[in-house]
Amino acid sequence: MSVFSTTLFSDVDFDRDGKQTGRISLPYSVTRSAYGVIPIPVAVVKNGDGPTVLLMAGNHGDEYEGQIALGNLIRSLEANQVSGRVIILPSANLPAARAGVRVSPFDDANMNRVFPADPSHGPTHEIAHYIEHILMPMADIFVDLHSGGGSLDYVPYVHCSLIGEPEQDRRAVALLRAFGGPYGQIWQTEKAEATTGGTRTAGGAAKRQGCIELGGEFGGGAVVNPAHLHLVERGVRNLLAEAGVLPNVAVEDTGPMRVMGGDAIELFAFAPDYGVFVPAAELGDEITAGDLAGAIHNLQHPEREPLAVHFRASGLLICVRAIGRVEPGDCLGHLAIDIEDPTI
Repeated sequence: MSVFSTTLFSDVDFDRDGKQTGRISLPYSVTRSAYGVIPIPVAVVKNGDGPTVLLMAGNHGDEYEGQIALGNLIRSLEANQVSGRVIILPSANLPAARAGVRVSPFDDANMNRVFPADPSHGPTHEIAHYIEHILMPMADIFVDLHSGGGSLDYVPYVHCSLIGEPEQDRRAVALLRAFGGPYGQIWQTEKAEATTGGTRTAGGAAKRQGCIELGGEFGGGAVVNPAHLHLVERGVRNLLAEAGVLPNVAVEDTGPMRVMGGDAIELFAFAPDYGVFVPAAELGDEITAGDLAGAIHNLQHPEREPLAVHFRASGLLICVRAIGRVEPGDCLGHLAIDIEDPTI
């Protein structure tokens, strides 16, 4: 199969002016439905010439703020408000979104770890291949909205990636600041492959396709925090205004932003054993290297002292585990560190 061939098909015309909602269909033949498809929702809002912004959520199915925010945007955004094009993919990994899980129940694949995808490996790879090789080449800006899902909880932050091209990096930072929020993350190198996925993510694919890449983590715990949802909705509209796609909308001032980085492996704390984790720090706490991250209790051996886990670095605690039970290797926390102002 060539790089650009695909079995997926869509009932929307990405080049036509106006507002369209429809489906990107992935043929999926099973006993229950011999000629069935996986109908992934998509919307296109286009009006003349201008930049194209590809907005995506539901990369992981148990991360809800982005999916709801983009659904709200689909219902409210009209073509006469737009200069350019907005492509909206609110539940990109639809099988996972329908099941409310991180990975697809159809093939147990994590879509944000399969780029660049081989479509012969199953439906998750087929969807990822379509996103990278059909949708991303249309886009100037790609935004992938995440949260911590069922296993993690994050302070809400928006991120962008710098690639070493001054003009593109300047635009990426301007879009990050326009999106707004209390925290911003700047990825100045490839994210650590062992933790956050690096080039195997949708963000890595977007950079390969020449897009300005942004994203973010907006809460977690497999619940919807209304304040985080509002932040995402406001942030997306601010970003579209900053990009010139919403020319008649002013970018709302969201106040100061603390700009950080943090992809080094020592900024993560991992469980060394099985048990129930009791955290000793809360989201937003300032951590000093050696501080207690928490303790793991062995419920089968209550006579044993809980196993203490300590942070290996200093920084702001931006992520904590959202569920009690842990196994060796589970992420317990993630720190971010202040960096120099990257304004180009």
